[in-house]
Amino acid sequence: MARLKVTQIRSVIGTKQNQRHTLRSLGLKRINDVVVKEDRPEMRGMVHTVRHLVTVEEVE
Repeated sequence: MARLKVTQIRSVIGTKQNQRHTLRSLGLKRINDVVVKEDRPEMRGMVHTVRHLVTVEEVE
């Protein structure tokens, strides 16, 4: 199964509370943090919520 490499590229300062909670749920705490998650619909939805704060790459 494919995996997603998610990197936080922008700060959470000035963002909505649900976006902060979503980043925390993804395991991201600060700029340049990287996590690798399974490519599942719920992960895609979380990434979609914070798409302006992160970059996403597919990893095999």
